[in-house]
Amino acid sequence: MNEALKTIITRRSIRKYVDQPISEDQVQWMLRAAMNAPSAGNEQPWEFLVITNRDKLKKVPEFHPYSKMLPGAALAILVVADPSKVKYEEELRQLWIQDCSAATQNILLAAHSLGLGAVWLAVYPDSLRLKGIRELFNIPEEMVPFSIVSLGYPVGTKLAEDHYDETRIHREVW
Repeated sequence: MNEALKTIITRRSIRKYVDQPISEDQVQWMLRAAMNAPSAGNEQPWEFLVITNRDKLKKVPEFHPYSKMLPGAALAILVVADPSKVKYEEELRQLWIQDCSAATQNILLAAHSLGLGAVWLAVYPDSLRLKGIRELFNIPEEMVPFSIVSLGYPVGTKLAEDHYDETRIHREVW
């Protein structure tokens, strides 16, 4: 198995981290990976907010019930959509959701390849999470907070599980 496939198959959501900073070089590689994700029409409708402020990371669990690991993270990357960059007609205006999903996944894969642990925390479309993130990080109303990736050096290792399931594969017709 080549390194790219190994990274994809062995990546796991990691929620416990040791107290060790992440280098700026590693942050740049994760952001570079995110910005190289595919996007509809190559519109790249994303922006990123790197968060290291411990006080702010501690406040997120007040409105996001699945983010209790953030206070122990070295940092977080908030993926924010800019819907104004979408040029498509109305029925395709929501393609930014797929684009930001691909960017988020690339951050997770880059983190794993760098020896970091990470977990994807959904923000969009939950109205309470959207409101809390907007207020806490001063996100403009026209932007859409999409996801937060919690990052740090993992405590221990989490064994890989291959989720391949032949029963979910259909060929030619359902």
